Amino acid sequence: MKKSPRVDDGRAPGEIPLSEIEAILEGRHTNPFAVLGLHKLGDGFRVRCFVPGAEAVTALSLNGTELGELKRRHDAGYFEGVVNATHLQPIRYRARRGDDEWAVTDPYTFGPVLGPMDDYFVREGSHLRLFDKMGAHALKHEGVDGFHFAVWAPNAKRVSVVGDFNGWDGRRHVMRLRVDTGIWEIFAPDVRAGSAYKFEIVGKNGKLLPLKADPYARRAELRPDTASVTAPELSQKWDDDAHREFWEKADHRRQPITIYEVHAGSWRKKPDGSFLSWDDLASELIPYCTDMGFTHIEFLPITEHPFDPSWGYQTTGLFAPTARFGEPEGFARFVNGCHKVGLGVILDWVPAHFPTDAHGLRFFDGTALYEHADPRQGFHPDWNTAIYNFGRNEVLSYLVNNALYWSEKFHLDGLRVDAVASMLYLDYSRKEGEWVPNEYGGRENLEAVRFLQKMNSLSYGAHPGVMTIAEESTSWPKVSQPVHEGGLGFGFKWNMGFMHDTLSYLQREPIHRKHHHHELTFGLLYAYSENFVLPLSHDEVVHGKGSLIAKMAGDDWQKFANLRAYYGFMWGYPGKKLLFMGQEFAQWSEWSEARSLDWNLLQYHPHEGMRRLVRDLNFCYRSKPALHARDCEGEGFQWLIADDAENSVYAWLRMSPGEKPVAVISNFTPVYRENFRIPLPIEGRWREILNTDAEIYGGSGKGNGGRVHAVNAGGTIQAEVTLPPLATIMLELEQA
Repeated sequence: MKKSPRVDDGRAPGEIPLSEIEAILEGRHTNPFAVLGLHKLGDGFRVRCFVPGAEAVTALSLNGTELGELKRRHDAGYFEGVVNATHLQPIRYRARRGDDEWAVTDPYTFGPVLGPMDDYFVREGSHLRLFDKMGAHALKHEGVDGFHFAVWAPNAKRVSVVGDFNGWDGRRHVMRLRVDTGIWEIFAPDVRAGSAYKFEIVGKNGKLLPLKADPYARRAELRPDTASVTAPELSQKWDDDAHREFWEKADHRRQPITIYEVHAGSWRKKPDGSFLSWDDLASELIPYCTDMGFTHIEFLPITEHPFDPSWGYQTTGLFAPTARFGEPEGFARFVNGCHKVGLGVILDWVPAHFPTDAHGLRFFDGTALYEHADPRQGFHPDWNTAIYNFGRNEVLSYLVNNALYWSEKFHLDGLRVDAVASMLYLDYSRKEGEWVPNEYGGRENLEAVRFLQKMNSLSYGAHPGVMTIAEESTSWPKVSQPVHEGGLGFGFKWNMGFMHDTLSYLQREPIHRKHHHHELTFGLLYAYSENFVLPLSHDEVVHGKGSLIAKMAGDDWQKFANLRAYYGFMWGYPGKKLLFMGQEFAQWSEWSEARSLDWNLLQYHPHEGMRRLVRDLNFCYRSKPALHARDCEGEGFQWLIADDAENSVYAWLRMSPGEKPVAVISNFTPVYRENFRIPLPIEGRWREILNTDAEIYGGSGKGNGGRVHAVNAGGTIQAEVTLPPLATIMLELEQA
């Protein structure tokens, strides 16, 4: 017959009833702060504690003074008794079991950390320092070191923090509910940095939920483990004042911006196939990008995510740099290293949706908390993900604070915001009847609009040097216009039309291109409607789309020539530039996150030539204000030849006030054209500053001997130019 645990039923004055003891022991007590810890009763003080496994417990003050031996009222480890205390104070216990002895500091003897002003700003939705309040933070509280935990779960019946510091026992650190905000908090004394933890949540129906990772966790375990990890405050000596000051004062639209898009897990791998650490990447990726002339590195999402093939877009930890590449301090060192050599760092950011993993945000407190309850609003059919409820102040604050967090704590230079179109339209990828109209009966998601406007306004207000970039694939107006002018407030928008039209054109055999001439001219009709980034991104080299070089028409020589001509065309076209890793040396195979780029290709001249071309294009673009200073303004562009469909030749002028103009000429047929007449605005010598057909790039070496002369012939200024086959050349006015 099983022996029942010994229970002391004979209650002395001030002792709590057995029903409350059992509620504590069974994890049913929803407000243990009301009974556990040190309490003033009449003229004296009584302490109550739950120390599993203890046979005897002595109460001590923090300085070690014995305050009294406690009475065990339940074999499971419940003790209480009158102590020799004169005021409310933190209490430690000396617990004993046989010959074992250990110390326990009572979390229920500490007061709250959050205050009424936190409650006020949280309820108002205007708290801009939530990343310093929510989650887990190292703290010396009332004289004791530990971690303060706070989590939003307004519909929970009970919330406990569990971890390797309490045996994952949800009865040990049941949290205090702040009724006005739905935030639960507790100071857990003696918890150290590096401890794994999650939240154990009981829903309002009494059902225990799967353990939840901390939405505000700043560090997480390496997959497949999914716990959050306590982390100290980020410690980094920043050496980037000059870099940040430059961008704070700069007009980004008039600066050269050429972005190298990188998937950190597959740019390069170690010989054994494992990931490079942030320090490894700093020693290899930073010098590479600097040598290549890129101004910014843009990482596919590096926030914590459970599934490698999601590339980071299914994130479960928006505040935590993924453990794949080391601790958060490693990422801070990487950013600092970039800034010291003038490289900016942009993070691909995913506020549009989140995955449905059990340890994540979905049904966080047993209800649709971060997402909409109605699947027509809260579930994304394309990605099998949940959609944030942008109408809730707390959700909006969570996301806005995350944007501010990366800029403040990690000095990030910008955010590229993923899938903006899916946020803006309530009927995105949905059929009739599968979506809920807005309050005016329309398809626009007005709550998402308000969120994006607030995120952009606060980001630029707090960090003037940052830039936000929208991946927005529709014709939504004023994406990159200021909020006060009715815009969404982004700094830039990806030009998806440019990417689609130019790739469509370059995939055609040259003989057919004359029938599709408009695909390369149409984009100039809207080129200045937004501040555009021209993206040749990862989206174009996955899911069976092949690589850029593989898309090009013709035999191998023509494929390389087409791609070189295309890059020359793009770097001469108005807009900032973005190129996904591997495309700078014309990787043949489609990108896979599972393996390193094919760096061995650089031993072959066509691939090394492509890399040298991209490098020279970057430095040419950066050094010639005519090519970048009016990227977003119509005064920087003038057609020279727009309608020569028969020859598939395009020519235009790039200009900037007070600077030498540059003529960009592309010949998209394999026909070598001599004495081709190009109208130019000024007589004199024009120097050939770039030729994608140069032998050093793998071309045929046709060109203009370095210069052409523009002369006035019958009132028209023109130059007779040699146009290499499938090539782009750039001519800069040298001497009038």
